[in-house]
Amino acid sequence: MSGNLLVAHGGGPTAVINSSLAGIITTARNDPRINKVFGARRGIEGVIAGDLVDLTDFSAQDTEVLARTPGSALGSCRYKVKEEDHAAILKTLEEHGVEVFLYNGGNDSMDTCLKVSRLTDDVGVIGIPKTIDNDLAATDHSPGFGSAARFYAFSAVELALDVAALDIHVSVLEVMGRNAGWLTAATDLAWEIADAGPQMVLVPELDFDEERFLDTVRDHWSRGRGFVIAASEGLTGPDGTALVEEKSGAAVDAFGHALPGNVSMHLAGLIRDRLDIRARSEKPGLIGRVSRANVSEIDRREAIDAGSFAVRAALDGETGKMIALSRVSSPPYRSEPVLVPLEDVANVERALPETYMDADRFRTTPAFAEYALPLLSPPFPQYFQLH
Repeated sequence: MSGNLLVAHGGGPTAVINSSLAGIITTARNDPRINKVFGARRGIEGVIAGDLVDLTDFSAQDTEVLARTPGSALGSCRYKVKEEDHAAILKTLEEHGVEVFLYNGGNDSMDTCLKVSRLTDDVGVIGIPKTIDNDLAATDHSPGFGSAARFYAFSAVELALDVAALDIHVSVLEVMGRNAGWLTAATDLAWEIADAGPQMVLVPELDFDEERFLDTVRDHWSRGRGFVIAASEGLTGPDGTALVEEKSGAAVDAFGHALPGNVSMHLAGLIRDRLDIRARSEKPGLIGRVSRANVSEIDRREAIDAGSFAVRAALDGETGKMIALSRVSSPPYRSEPVLVPLEDVANVERALPETYMDADRFRTTPAFAEYALPLLSPPFPQYFQLH
C-alpha cells in the first residue's frame, strides 16, 4: 500500500494521550508505506467536518516535546456518531487518501472506532486505548491511568501529612472516575509510598450507606486525630442513582452518562451537620488527569508504544481491532501490546473487582497494590515523619 494516515482523539484528555500521538507520527514518518500523516481537530467531529491538519513534517524535536505535553494537542470531543454522519466520514477518508485511521480514546470512543471500521473495507481502522478511569475492557490497564493514579496517590500522601500537622478536621478528597473506582483505589497506595494516606476509600462499585459511613467516621474521629477520606465522584446510593448529580447545565453527556456533582462537598457537609465534626472538601478535578509533574514514565512509554504498534498493525492489514496491554510479568513488571476485537471493548465498562476491596469495604487489599504499584513508575520520593 501507499496512502495516508489519519488520527483523531476522543473523550477526555490525559497526561499521555499526546505520547501516543508522538509514537504514531514517528512510526508513520519512518515507514515508506505512509505518505502523509493527518490529524483531525476535535476528534470525530473534525473528521465529519473535514477539519484536518498535516502532521507529516513535525520535526523530531517537536515530536519529543509533544510526547511530554499533557492534554490533547489535536483537541477532542464527546460525540456519538449517527447514521447521517457516515457519508461525511467516508468523504473525508476518500478525499484525503486515507488508508489508515487511528482513534485514541476510551470505551465510548471505541464505539466510534467500531462504527468507522464497519463503514469501509478499504481503510485499516485501529483503536488506541486511553482513559484515566482504567475502565476499558480486554486490557490489563489503559494508558493515562498510571499517571493519574500517581497524581492521586501522591495527593493523598500530602493531604494526609497536612491534616496530621494540624489534626483538627476531616478532609474529603474527591477523585475522578464516573463509574469505576480504579483511581479512588489508587489513593490507598499512599500508604505504600509514605505510610500516610486515607483512612477510608469510597468507590462507586460499592453502594454508599450513609449511616455506616457516618458510624465509621465517628469511630475514626474518636481516636483523637484528623484524617482523610477519598471518595469517587461517581458514588451511588442503595438505589443505584448518583449520590450527587450536577445541578446546572446538561444532566447527561453526549453518550447518555450522568454528570457527577460535588461529592466531596456533600460528604463534608454530612460530617459537619450530622456529627458536628469540622470537615473540608478537596476537588482537584481535571488537574488530576493532566499533571505533567506526576507523569509515570512507564505510562508514557506504554502510550508511545501503543501508538507505534497501532500504525504497524494497520499497515500489516489489521482492522476493527484495539491495542490492548498484556502484562507479561510482575515483578519485574513488563507488558506488551496485543490486538483485541473492537466488539469486545466498545461501550463496555470494566469495574474495579470486589476482590480489590477488603472485608470492611473501606480499604483496598494487597492484591490491588500488587496490580497498581508497578504502573506508577517507582522509585518514589522519601517523606520524613516523626513517630
